[in-house]
Order: sequence, then C-alpha cells, then structure tokens
Amino acid sequence: MNTNQNEENKPSQRGLKNRHIQLIAIAGTIGTGLFLGAGKSIHLTGPSIIFVYLIIGALMYILLRAIGEMLYQDPNQHSFLNFVSRYLGEKPGYFIQWSYLLVVVFVAMAELIAIGTYINFWLPDLPIWMTEVFVLVLLTLLNTLNPKFFGETEFWFGMIKIVAIIGLILTAIILIFSHYHTGTDTVSVTNITKGFEFFPNGLSNFFESFQMVMFAFVSMEFIGMTAAETDNPRPTLKKAINQIPIRIVLFYVGALLAIMSIYQWRDIPADKSPFVTIFQLIGIKWAAALVNFVVLTSAASALNSALFSITRNLYSLSKLNNDKILKPFTKFSKAGVPVNALLFTSLLILFTPFISMIAAISNSFVFITSVATNLFLVVYLMTLITYLKYRKSSDFDPKGFVLPAAHIFIPLAIAGFVLIFISLFCFKDTIVPAIGSVIWVLIFGLFTFFKKIKQLNNQLFF
Repeated sequence: MNTNQNEENKPSQRGLKNRHIQLIAIAGTIGTGLFLGAGKSIHLTGPSIIFVYLIIGALMYILLRAIGEMLYQDPNQHSFLNFVSRYLGEKPGYFIQWSYLLVVVFVAMAELIAIGTYINFWLPDLPIWMTEVFVLVLLTLLNTLNPKFFGETEFWFGMIKIVAIIGLILTAIILIFSHYHTGTDTVSVTNITKGFEFFPNGLSNFFESFQMVMFAFVSMEFIGMTAAETDNPRPTLKKAINQIPIRIVLFYVGALLAIMSIYQWRDIPADKSPFVTIFQLIGIKWAAALVNFVVLTSAASALNSALFSITRNLYSLSKLNNDKILKPFTKFSKAGVPVNALLFTSLLILFTPFISMIAAISNSFVFITSVATNLFLVVYLMTLITYLKYRKSSDFDPKGFVLPAAHIFIPLAIAGFVLIFISLFCFKDTIVPAIGSVIWVLIFGLFTFFKKIKQLNNQLFF
C-alpha cells in the first residue's frame, strides 16, 4: 500500500480528553442567544419563558439520549448521521448528510458575520470583511492541528462563557441578600412571582418565543461528535449527556432567574442585553465591552465547532459515497485531520465577506440563522425516526446506554419538534425562512429520490 493510501485510510487521532468534552458539553448548552437575546425572550412572555426553556431543553435531552444510545452501541461512528443511512436507507442518508452539512455551513457563516460585527465594536474603522477573513484563517489553522488543540481552544472559549454566567448568578445572589435597591425596586425573587401570568402578552407571544429559544439550543448534538474524538468514548459520552439537564437548569434557567430577580421583567428592555445592564448596575462601567468580549468568544466558539463538525461530516460523506470527485476529501494530514475537507469547508465559509457587503447585513444574518434553525428541526426529526428503526433492529443493545420509556418520550419529542416547525409559519419574522426550508426539502428531496446513489458502506469511519 502506498503512502497516499495510508494517509487516506489513516484513522483520526482521538486527541480530546475528558476535561475537554465535559467543558465543551457545558459550554455547548450556552449560546449567544442567551447573552444577546435574553431581553427579547423575557419581553415576549415574562417569567413563563423559563417553562419554554425547560420544554425545549427536555426535547433536546431526549434527542441527545437517542443519539447517545446509538453512538454508545457503535462508538466507531464519528457522526450520528451515519445511522440514518444504516437504518432508513441510502437515499434518506444521502439527503440528511448533505442537508446537515449545508445547515452547519449556514451556522458558520452567520457566526462569522457576528464575529465581524463584535470586533467592529472596538475597531469601527477596520472593514468587517478583513476581520472575517483573519478570524477564519486563524481558526482554520488551529483546526489543522491535532484534535487536542481544538479541545484546548474550545475549553478556554467555553470557560469565558461559563465564568460570565456564574458571575451574573453570584451577583444576583449577593444583591438579593443585601436587599439592594435598583432605584425603583428592591432586588428580590418576588420580582419573578409578583403578578405572575402565564401568558402576560398573549398566547401568540408565548408560542413565538419557542423559535427564539430553539435557536439557542441548536447544535447541542455536536457533543456526540466530539465524544467520538476521545480516548475512551463510551463513558465520556454517557457522562456528558447525562449531565445536560443539570447544565440547562443551572446556566439557562439560573441566568434568567437572576436577571428577573434584579429587575421586574416588564422593565427589562427587549433591544438590549440584560447582562450589560446588570454589570453596569454593580459598577462595571465597561460592562458593554465586557459582554461584547463574551459574545465574541461565544461566536468564535460556535464557528470553531462548526469547522470541526463540517470537516468531519464532509470526510464521512466522501468516504461513505466513494465518489471519485469526493476522494480528495478522504486524505488525512500527519496530525490525523482530514485536511482537504477542512480547507474546502473554509473556502465555503469564505463567501461570508461577500454577504457582509450587502447593505442589509443584519437582515441577512437573521435570515441565515432562521433557515438554519428550520433545517435543524428536519434533521432532528429524521434522527428520531432513525432511532425508532434502530430500536427494532438486531443492533439494539438492551444493556447499553438505553433511553428509558423510549416508546413514550420519542413520540413526544417528535410531536414537539413538529409543532415548533409548524409555528414558524405563523410569525412574520420566520415565515419566509420556513418556506425556504420547505423548498429545500422538496427540491433536494426529489433530487435524492431520482439520483442513483451508490451502496453506502456504513461501517467506514475515520
């Protein structure tokens, strides 16, 4: 066998350690939507937004348990999407693999736009496109290194987000026990329950908040891919997923409770980050710069994860389909990274600066992220259907990492995701992206249906 063949078939190095995965799992449940979107979410439906986070969090936990069970049974699969081909067939597998790759590219582009905007806060005279190109090149170079360097980068990115939220929660606790006066009110947990209504701004606003919260949770399934990169994937995967409910309650619900304890929710502005207001309240005059730094690292973390995810999925697709045109993407570097797949991924994301040159850049950002959220729902639904087929197959291991009462929870999760998807057609900000996602499903679905797809080898992995 020649050198090139060795490089193509060389398995990726499992360079991530348990501490990397555990912190990535914690930080992965914290999105920029919390830092920037918490004010708008609270403004829509008040304290009942907590129930929305708990409902979406429960749906995502069911999804992750389903993914975790399949990956636990076959930890050699570095992408949970490979199971779609195995249990639903080659055509659904082809459809979902390429759809997922596309949707994560959209997420990466949106995060890169956000990064350029955040850096522009400090360097207003520097063209945003230059910032975007620099950041993309830097993260691409980091991803060419051994996976452990990816883990270290995500570790410190995640640490910044966690410290910011813990700082907010501790600030709220101190202010509560000191009976601090904000000027009009006293900081107290009673600010949450005072005059509580489940739908204070109507049932419509309550349901509109679901799509906003859903966006904050998408990409959480990424933990399944990172766990496959560890030295001992099974126990690491199990521990990371089992701790997700605690993390959701602590970081999301804890942060929201802290915000609404400090201010009565009706006084929280929808167009500003509550984090900025609260840190200014305790005397941090540079609170805006602090929060900007946190959301910058959060966006950089999301982009870094997207690069990692897209690269692995493109490699997996190239290996599974065995097409000549895709063969270059199966090549590994000496560091155990599918380097050609990484470079092509970065090339796709490099189109972002052209989007940034469009006058209505903020609208482009909203549109891209909305489309991504809609397509994520399609991926999640197909994953749950795949899981049902897995449970009926001979691969099912009753002694593995089994989701209890799956016959109840999986249909509930499917119904929940379907209802959220349907709700996207009911609001002016989401109806166009929702229609766009349906068009993609129909057109690419028909293309996949009529395309002659080679027999996929589901046992291949990197």
